[in-house]
Amino acid sequence: MNPPPTVFAQILAGLNAIELARASAKYPMLRAPRSLTAYDHFTSMVFAQLTHREGLRGIEACLGLRAQRAYHMGIRGRITRTNLAYANDNRDWRVFADVAAVLMRRARRLYTDTPFELGLEADLFALDATLIELSLALFPWAKWQKDQASVKLNVLLDLRDDIPVFASLHEGNRHEVASLDEIPAYPGSYYVLDRGYLDFLRLHALHLTGAFFVTRLKAGIRFYVVESRPIDAITGLRCDQTIRLNSRNSKKAYPESLRRISYADLESGQ
Repeated sequence: MNPPPTVFAQILAGLNAIELARASAKYPMLRAPRSLTAYDHFTSMVFAQLTHREGLRGIEACLGLRAQRAYHMGIRGRITRTNLAYANDNRDWRVFADVAAVLMRRARRLYTDTPFELGLEADLFALDATLIELSLALFPWAKWQKDQASVKLNVLLDLRDDIPVFASLHEGNRHEVASLDEIPAYPGSYYVLDRGYLDFLRLHALHLTGAFFVTRLKAGIRFYVVESRPIDAITGLRCDQTIRLNSRNSKKAYPESLRRISYADLESGQ
């Protein structure tokens, strides 16, 4: 009787080794290790993350002592510190980025028929960034402040199913607005952005694709009111206006009208 698949094998069941091999072929290594495929490399790193391994020695010890279990986990290659160190240094990061994009698209397709709780017919996305602190001794290239190192993760989240649509990882001192040049633009969709992403030139480029965005104005933005619409103060609205930017650089970057809404939370007053 064949043993049932391990929990680890079930976690990776959604990823086919052929997909990783296809992505690896797009970005070949100068000298690929014969006994460590891209799939074995990826699964070893996933194992290390899930089991909190702190070094290559720990990964080799755990998987080497239970070679039969590793085989049933889907790891067929020879996991050694030398193979892992070489693969980590020389395998192109875009291999795993392509695989992540495949998995995100596959996950979104599972929820295409799920009704949106807010009743919107279009897709609703949220874009935000977070800093991931690193060791400056191990990652000197990621120096952020005096004695700190970090990378910045930008994630575009589909709020229908809470599944990432896009993610990018950069140095911690890179500004958030630069990620607006990278995110996919879907016409008719809504993008909710933090105030840190306020860049009128990039937002106008997003507007030209047929998408809509919602963000918060920074203090000091100069504008004038073109039209003011009546509101119902009971709902928390304070104003509903059509505005145009007034400063030289702003109106050049965004020459069209914007809708400005002021809202106060009835409970907190903010």
